[in-house]
Order: sequence, then C-alpha cells, then structure tokens
Amino acid sequence: MAGKKSKICYNTVMENGTKADKKTVRTFAAASFFNDLGSDMVYPVWPLFVTTVLGANMAVLGFLDGLGDALVSISQAASGYISDRIKKRKVFVWTGYLFGSLSRVGYAFSSVWQALIPFRILDRAGKIRGVPRDAIIADVSTPENRGRNFGFLRAADNLGAVCGILVCIFLFKLIGYRNLFLLAAVPSAIGAVLIIFLVKEKKASPGIYKGITLKDIDSNFRLFLLLSSFFALGSFSYSFLLIFAKTSGFMVSFMPVLYLVFTSVAFLVSLPFGRLSDKTGRKAVLMLSFFFWVFVCLSCIFLRTSWAVFLTFVLYGLHKGAIEPVQKAFVSELAPARFRASSLGAFQMVTGLCALPASLIAGLLWDKMGLSVPFYLSLFLTVVAIGMLLFVKERR
Repeated sequence: MAGKKSKICYNTVMENGTKADKKTVRTFAAASFFNDLGSDMVYPVWPLFVTTVLGANMAVLGFLDGLGDALVSISQAASGYISDRIKKRKVFVWTGYLFGSLSRVGYAFSSVWQALIPFRILDRAGKIRGVPRDAIIADVSTPENRGRNFGFLRAADNLGAVCGILVCIFLFKLIGYRNLFLLAAVPSAIGAVLIIFLVKEKKASPGIYKGITLKDIDSNFRLFLLLSSFFALGSFSYSFLLIFAKTSGFMVSFMPVLYLVFTSVAFLVSLPFGRLSDKTGRKAVLMLSFFFWVFVCLSCIFLRTSWAVFLTFVLYGLHKGAIEPVQKAFVSELAPARFRASSLGAFQMVTGLCALPASLIAGLLWDKMGLSVPFYLSLFLTVVAIGMLLFVKERR
C-alpha cells in the first residue's frame, strides 16, 4: 500500500512539475518544424542545383556535402563547450536558426559552385543550435521519457521536412531554384522568433566550469565514439542516393518525391523508435538502425529496378528515424551529466569530422571506380560498427 502511495505521489509530482519542461520541448519541436520546413524546400533539389545548374561533378558535390557535415561537427563541439562554460544555451539556438535563414538567401544569388562555399559554411555553422538544444531537452527529461522527447523532436523535424518537400514539389516548376531558396529563408526566421520569446532558460547553478577532458570520459563512451566514427566514415550524404536514383532511370522531377518518401517514413517512425528505446534499451534500436543501413547498401549494390530504388528510400527513412533520436539519448546517458552539452558536442565533432572524408571519398570512388564501390566500403564499415556496438555497456 505504501509503495502504491509513493508511486502515485511520484506521478503527481511529475505531472505537476513538468509543465514548463513540456512547454520547452514543444517549443523546440515547433521551431524545428519551421526550420526543417525551410531546409527541405532546398534539400530535394540541392544536388541537382549543384550538378546541373552550376555544373559541378560528383566529387565537388561530395566535397560540399562533406564540408557542410564537417563544419556541423566543429560548430556543435564549440557551441557545446562554450554553452557549458558560460552556462547559457538559448542564444546558440536562435542564432543558429538565423544563420540557416541567411544562408538560403546566399544560395539564391550564387552563380558558380565556388560561391556556394561561404553560404554552405554559414548554413552548417547554424548547427550551433543542435547541441545546446539537445542538452536542454536532456536536462528537462528523465530516463523514462528521454527517448520519447528526442523522438518527438525528431518527428517534428521530419514533419517539417515532409511539408517542405511538398512545397518544393508544388512550387519548384513554377518559381524555379532561386525563388524557392528565397522563400525557404522565411520559416527558419520564424523558428528563431519562437525560441527568443517562448523558451525561458533556467538559471544555471553557480560554479566554475573546468572543461571536459579525456579523464571525464570512460572507456565505454570512448568505444561508442569509436564505433560511431567508423559508421560515419561510410555514411555519406543523401545526395548520393538521389543521384543513384537518377542513374537508375528516375526523372529529375521525381527526385523530390523520393526525398519525400524517406522523410515521411522517418517522420512516422521517429517517435515510436524513441519510445521503443525507452522500453527495450538504446542499443537494440541503434543496432536495428545499422541493419537498415546495411540493407540500403545491399539494395544499391545488387538491385537497380524502380521498385528496389523506391524500397531503398523507405529503408533509408527507417534508418534515419531510428538512429537520430536514439543516438542523442544514448550519448546523453553515457556522458557525465555535468558535461552533457560538451559530450554531445564532442560526439557530433568526432562523427562529423568523419563526414568530410566520407562524402569526398564516396564521390571520388563513384567517379573513378563506379557507383557501387562507395556502397561496398560503407557496408564493410557498418559491419565493423555493429560488431563494436555489442561490447558497449548500456546504463539503464
């Protein structure tokens, strides 16, 4: 009876004491929805804009995508460290959304692919928002709902992406690349306004931040960083899948539809996978996400029919929907709580720095040795990551 009463009291406290926390999560979700609405008006036609309008080859596309991912890692590591040090997180979030908005204006006025570089840097530097935002969400969550909250955030991201792709599909032929990019700048600016006015940052506890060191990270977390790096080395950007679909016979006008397929699937499964990880553990769902990517690689290597390409994008959506919320929840639990933002930033930096050589190498292999070769390399590295994940100890 006493145990039942304690459980009731605990639930009452949780229900009454987390209203502000729920509002914070919902506001971040709304801002992420608007940002991804703008981003994914651009992403479905980005590889086509770079390769057809500006005349770049696959190696250049791989360089631009890899450069962007590498800059994401650096910006997130820096923002995580600085936000822990100054004990402020909100400013990084709304500033990041503004960077993303301004970059799309720059894309609209670029006439050669070299001109994209500074705006690509600005766009990906906008990811300074990611780690501080994730740290806030981890802080306002419990082990029982952390996966769900990250899944909810990712579902909002993907829902915004779905809407952005639909806007792209309906407006692209009417207004063209450049006007579409200008329009895409608006939603991210709305996201910045939401964060500025609706998120109230909690007062930080007093103390001096000494900075995270390797001594603060145990061998378990280091192993997870290592296996994530191996996987990231083979996990090249979505642009390669879109170009693969084009080489398999899909028309250029159908590319946004394929992008819509994987984004819609990711939207539908992000929250369920987040909840599943709360119940079964993070490792199980993360392992599943790796196997989804294995099937993507196998499909691209051995199958070239229209239905197989379509299935590949479904599998890619399942992979993204499983890996993105669960990775963040897993890292926030493996890392020391007082260094949560720095640890999330370190994780993003390590995996992101692998993205530049990943996409660049994939582009070079594609150009020099054939389109199947990057998928063989990715398959091998993913299998290595799966084997290493078996030895990571989960804290439940």
